[in-house]
Amino acid sequence: MQENSGKVTGNMKTKLITREGYDKLKTELDFLWRDERPEVTKKVTWAASLGDRSENADYQYNKKRLREIDRRIRYLTKCMEQLRIVDYSPQQDGKVFFGAWVEVENDDGDIKRFRIVGYDEIFGRKDYISIDSPMARALLKKEVGDSLVVSTPVGDATWYVNEIDYGK
Repeated sequence: MQENSGKVTGNMKTKLITREGYDKLKTELDFLWRDERPEVTKKVTWAASLGDRSENADYQYNKKRLREIDRRIRYLTKCMEQLRIVDYSPQQDGKVFFGAWVEVENDDGDIKRFRIVGYDEIFGRKDYISIDSPMARALLKKEVGDSLVVSTPVGDATWYVNEIDYGK
């Protein structure tokens, strides 16, 4: 949920995604639906034909895997219907918006570089942060040289924008 104060609370997920992120989800959905699910279904059918299913490890494992695949297919289908693809626009240049690669530095000289993306894109990537994260929210509309304060569990942290790039 979002309150009027501008703070993000709960597990709200902004329904935005980059084109690359959407294409990756679509590729995963196509693979699960066209390749993996039919293969696992064949294995379940074969294992079921062997008889006693209660002690049949192949049947048990593949039946479980089939449920996992179906759950992921349902999630991806529903998720992709709700997502809005955000493409780069030249008007974004010079300021931080969704899809930007940003380099920030703190007073200790620690430098971080990451891309601001949708929630469904951050998994498996250490260089991506969600648009809903405190850092991303604080960075929005900032320019190179601007400072920002990010609230963290251990207190406020000040960062400075070194670089903004949309082309990586």
